[in-house]
Amino acid sequence: MPERTIDARYRDPLDEVWLATAARCGLRVVRSAEVFASYDGAGTLTLSTPEHFDADDSLAQFVLHELCHALVQGEASLALPDFGLDNRSERDLSAEHACHRLQAALLAPHGLRRVLAPTTEHRAYYDALPDDPLDDGDDARAATTTDGAPTADAAEVLAAARAGFERATRGPWAVPLREALVATAAIVRVARAFGDERSLFRRTDG
Repeated sequence: MPERTIDARYRDPLDEVWLATAARCGLRVVRSAEVFASYDGAGTLTLSTPEHFDADDSLAQFVLHELCHALVQGEASLALPDFGLDNRSERDLSAEHACHRLQAALLAPHGLRRVLAPTTEHRAYYDALPDDPLDDGDDARAATTTDGAPTADAAEVLAAARAGFERATRGPWAVPLREALVATAAIVRVARAFGDERSLFRRTDG
């Protein structure tokens, strides 16, 4: 029997959407078991390999989170390693919280706030955010770190998140992001009908 010629490859549909979205935003995504998430300041975003993901993590969620970091930090951050952030200390905790608020604000209209929620120990902050994460009113739990200490400056967090939202919805990445979120919601809606109660796709809102 002749050997079969393979001229296509399978990839998770959400991976396809968000890898293409990263490329449309000028970022190349590579995978490595040596890092969790790292940006080189020259257009290459390195993300961990699947065996190091939690059970509810996805490549889509990682790409979106890193795009949110860039949007919060502003265009100049694309020329800086890790968008100019220090992820080994709490020096940039306000920027991390602003990123989470932006991520929640982008996902909420599509019912995806829990489906593409961020990972790591900061998840508690994200989960405690109010319905409108860009509003002046706030949930008391969301105004603290995981150990109960206040954020560096709550007003600074909100201002940075709002600036990021403006860039995300009116800047050069607005169309790729909007199309990716719409496509993600459509894929999730179809898939959730086939998943059991533990499926992440069953965590849609609305």
